[in-house]
Amino acid sequence: MNRITQLFNIQYPIIQGGMIWNSGYKLASAVSNAGGLGLIGAGSMYPNVLREHIQKCKVATDKPFGVNVPMLYPNIEEIMDIIVEEGVKIVFTSAGNPKTWTNFLKEKGITVVHVVSSSKFALKAQEAGVDAVVAEGFEAGGHNGREETTTLTLIPMVHENITIPLIAAGGIATGRGMLAAMTLGADGVQMGSRFAASFESSAHDNFKKTILEVKEGDTQLTLKELAPVRLVKNKFFNDVQELYAQCPTVDDLKTLLGRARAKRGMFEGDLIEGELEIGQIAGLIHDIKPVQQIVEEVMKEFKEAQTQVASLL
Repeated sequence: MNRITQLFNIQYPIIQGGMIWNSGYKLASAVSNAGGLGLIGAGSMYPNVLREHIQKCKVATDKPFGVNVPMLYPNIEEIMDIIVEEGVKIVFTSAGNPKTWTNFLKEKGITVVHVVSSSKFALKAQEAGVDAVVAEGFEAGGHNGREETTTLTLIPMVHENITIPLIAAGGIATGRGMLAAMTLGADGVQMGSRFAASFESSAHDNFKKTILEVKEGDTQLTLKELAPVRLVKNKFFNDVQELYAQCPTVDDLKTLLGRARAKRGMFEGDLIEGELEIGQIAGLIHDIKPVQQIVEEVMKEFKEAQTQVASLL
């Protein structure tokens, strides 16, 4: 056991990213049942939907699971109250100041983890009293940090600056990637893209198939004026780039983005006008598999890579 498996009482130091439109109770419970920590992605759920997913997850697994909460979303007070009422024991917060909700959650006996993109914010999260941080590198899919620091450099820098447990995220989908991150100082890893391409993911089959087709250079970070997000280059992405050529205002970008683009792309399967969020590591994802198989293969490769590295020394 290490600090992450002890903190969450799980078998493997593998956390499933709480991705919007991908991370319902089926995915979260499957990851927890496989020995990792599953997270329900509250960012794409109305409060009543979140409550339903939490209740179904409690039926589907007797293992620990958590909820990922982007703090800038509306209905945040109601979401936090539901989490407490339903007895959720682990919360990952992101997209906001960890001081806002950490004390409230910890007073209720909840383990709190905050997602950061820099050593500066990792320190602020530690000072706010969180139990661990997720340091997410520039390779990650979806909403990302403005610093554009890659996982390879971010993890050792954060490790050098904090004392609480550290979870690495961004560009990790294999056992070798997991070993690399932990060698750099992480206590565990968070994987999003790999679990998005699973049978249990709530994403549309069109999106899952698109993940398998992504190659190097097929994703790019954009919309930094609103909230930096890594997207697959489709028609919507190209429309954004064409608008940038006209020196748009923030309002112009908001108008083009409109509402529910991510739902349209990832949940409803519109590959043309939808927002398709996935990480650079998708170039190494070649098949859609059950979660149990994914976890087993990652751990098998992790252990084989450990042995291989040891033989080189």
